[in-house]
Amino acid sequence: MILLTGATGTLGRPLLSRLIGAGRDVRCLVREPRRLGASRVQVQIAIGNLADSHGVDRALRGVDTVIHLASTSRDQDRGSIERINGIGTARLVNAATRAGVRRFIYVSSIGASRNLPSRFIRSQALARDAVAAADLESLIFESSMIYAPGDHWMRLLRTMSRLPALPVAGKGRALLQPIWAQDAADAMMAALLLAESDGIPAGVGRIDTARRARYVEMAGPQALTHNQFLHAAMRSFGRDRPLLHLPRGPVRRLLRLQEWYLGPSALATWDEAVLMDHAYVAVRGTADVERLGVQPLTVTDVLGG
Repeated sequence: MILLTGATGTLGRPLLSRLIGAGRDVRCLVREPRRLGASRVQVQIAIGNLADSHGVDRALRGVDTVIHLASTSRDQDRGSIERINGIGTARLVNAATRAGVRRFIYVSSIGASRNLPSRFIRSQALARDAVAAADLESLIFESSMIYAPGDHWMRLLRTMSRLPALPVAGKGRALLQPIWAQDAADAMMAALLLAESDGIPAGVGRIDTARRARYVEMAGPQALTHNQFLHAAMRSFGRDRPLLHLPRGPVRRLLRLQEWYLGPSALATWDEAVLMDHAYVAVRGTADVERLGVQPLTVTDVLGG
């Protein structure tokens, strides 16, 4: 039995489709089962919440592998970024260890560190380290930005591209290697199947010899600045607007005010804006996903334009 969190997210949806297609027994830990759509009749459903660990122990009964994708880039009514991503993951790892789970698969960000300005990236570093330190067979994907046409980020860009110019906090020059969610799901599925059979080949990723953890980079073939990705996204909408780079100070005050007033429903948050300064460049490029049998597509191949 596989326990999957984040099944309704950008990466979770295509991965769940592959797991179901492969005939795997999947249990999804969710708060709102209806968000699973038609897939909800093909999986077991466990109602739970990572912010307070509600339902987690029950969800782990009989589970051999946990695939943990759930995370948030903004504070929610049920908990902060740190509580959901960092503490929530640590609690899930501890519960998985108690339940006798064999394998734990987690997706973090390339370059995640506890010393970076972004709360989201810091919380991912905490979660990654909790997974690596556990007495489990751990497979940690360190990913660049995962995207898909129609995902939350792309819908936001489509809305904002109706403006005469697209506002951007800072210079937008940090590099990333965007990977299409379908390619990322293929890589994760291939790694899971290898781990369950003959084992993942030694040339894929790197192994922490002091722990039972393997780190695999997940990145697309193009190194783009955030500015270049924004232009590619807008071209796919049929409207390539100029970018309006705004000073970080006023943007921070404006977004903080919006967050205070609108809460989790804010159009954008300051921490999400800070992510524009984070570089998501893989040390080994696409080597890891290619060794898993995946030839990732370029942003142009996926979005067109």
